[in-house]
Amino acid sequence: MDKPVNFKGFSNLYDSSALKDNWGWFLVLGLVFIALGILSIIASTFVTLISVIFLGSLLTIGGILQTGYAFWLRKWSVFFTSLLAGIVYIIAGVFLLMHPLAGAISLTLFLAIFYIIGGIFRIASSVYLRFDQWQWACFSGFIKFLLGVLILQQWPSSGLWIIGLFIGIDFLFFGWFWVIMSLESKKL
Repeated sequence: MDKPVNFKGFSNLYDSSALKDNWGWFLVLGLVFIALGILSIIASTFVTLISVIFLGSLLTIGGILQTGYAFWLRKWSVFFTSLLAGIVYIIAGVFLLMHPLAGAISLTLFLAIFYIIGGIFRIASSVYLRFDQWQWACFSGFIKFLLGVLILQQWPSSGLWIIGLFIGIDFLFFGWFWVIMSLESKKL
């Protein structure tokens, strides 16, 4: 039988002396992420727009590279699919760069639908399969479904802030992880 995993068990995976020696840096890293999370939540509209612009830039660059790759492989049978994928990436990227607000609203609609459908599937699969701790998976599916419904109820205005809010929440939890890890590392 496997040993239960606990938080202190991470020392088996890493050099515990290095963790203990650098616990202060982990604490600083955690506090920086917490501060970034708070700022992202406060300025969620700004963070949403910056994120959409960043995504648009990545899609445009990826599309250019994919198109170049297609011409490099022009004698292979994947030329047209690679070329088409590159063109779609470029169009989507340029659209997001030129219209970040419309892009944020569109992405938020997609996110809401994804959460609703994903929540329904998680609820259904957990109830149907009844694996160990299935209730937690069902609860998680319910929360996911509820988030999707709440986002959709506020749409399109939720498109202005939801992406930035989710990034901020992610930063907060990631920061708390590093703070806890640093304090545990200090005890080693």
